[in-house]
Amino acid sequence: MTAPTIISLGCRMNIAESERMRAMLAGERDLVVVNSCAVTGEALRQTRQAIRRARRDHPAARLVVTGCAAEIDRAGVGAMDEVDALVANAAKLDPRAWNVPGEAPPVAPARTRAFVAVQNGCDHACTFCVIPRGRGASRSLTVAEVLQQIDSHLAAGAKEIVLTGVDLTSWGHDLAGAPRLGALVHSVLHELSELTRLRLSSVDGVEIDPLLFELLAHEPRVMPHLHLSLQHGADLMLKRMKRRHLRADAVALVARLKALRPEIAVGADLIAGFPTEEEAHHAENLSIIDELDIVHAHVFPYSPRPGTPAARMPQVSRELVKARAAALRERAAARRAAWLAGLVGETLPVLAERGGTGYAPNYAPVALPHRTAPGTIVDVTPSEVREGLLA
Repeated sequence: MTAPTIISLGCRMNIAESERMRAMLAGERDLVVVNSCAVTGEALRQTRQAIRRARRDHPAARLVVTGCAAEIDRAGVGAMDEVDALVANAAKLDPRAWNVPGEAPPVAPARTRAFVAVQNGCDHACTFCVIPRGRGASRSLTVAEVLQQIDSHLAAGAKEIVLTGVDLTSWGHDLAGAPRLGALVHSVLHELSELTRLRLSSVDGVEIDPLLFELLAHEPRVMPHLHLSLQHGADLMLKRMKRRHLRADAVALVARLKALRPEIAVGADLIAGFPTEEEAHHAENLSIIDELDIVHAHVFPYSPRPGTPAARMPQVSRELVKARAAALRERAAARRAAWLAGLVGETLPVLAERGGTGYAPNYAPVALPHRTAPGTIVDVTPSEVREGLLA
């Protein structure tokens, strides 16, 4: 190995951080870094699986694990025979933790779409979640730091920037004057006129401030794609999860946005089989997919995380959890298929990526003409839907 291998698992935050680690560790040889995830029991299992596979693929390399699993299951992961060392999640972007020079910020690698982590950590206490233990308290980059990172990505050839964070819409509360996320988005658009496509990762709907709402509704450079950290469609489940919104809040938000910008595509995270969930609650979870027209659904079967309040609640059987997750995925797939079919014949400006595909502003995946250069934005008028792609 002449360059480090970075294996990124889990969320977009990890993707953004992995890219920065890749640049920071560019001169390191025979190094494998597993940037791990532990948001669910399944994610932790996949982390362990990735560690074993990495060791098989790179038997002579130094294998280091960082990320949430290195915090939440530090003893268990650290005891694996394949692991040579752990780096704390909070230290993984600190050159000192890796014994590498840190005089200058890492140069952004060339990417068609670049993820910029503007916020980290979480101050909330959802009953199912271990992320605050893995990520710590909420903290924000300053506007100047965000602009510097985005500018370096644009200089390296990125055509689209995705702002991401563990709790993205809490950005700014720890900074002087407690600015809101809308102020950051406005500053990015105002200061970087060459940026033509800005996208947001998952947001908490109740934290969308008025300026951010106006930008989502009216600004063409902000992509028409809203991914909600929704979690459930039943109010009782939301209360037991200790979420800060109810079903009606999400319905009202999406209705207001779609009235102003009908093309906006809605995504959402949904948990199946949360403790005490009854059939009526599951039915509300299914129906929220149709009511919000969710076309980018991330469905998670609930799995208890040790030490969380939800793990002490009456549990739904694993068989039923899996069945309800499958039903949610089936409903979401049907909604997505209908949405894609409705885009056939519409001319879409598609940002080309590697592998012959790209994404429209609404995050619809599109098959591109042969030899379309990555990083170019091309108009495509699809004539069919083929294997989940507009073509």
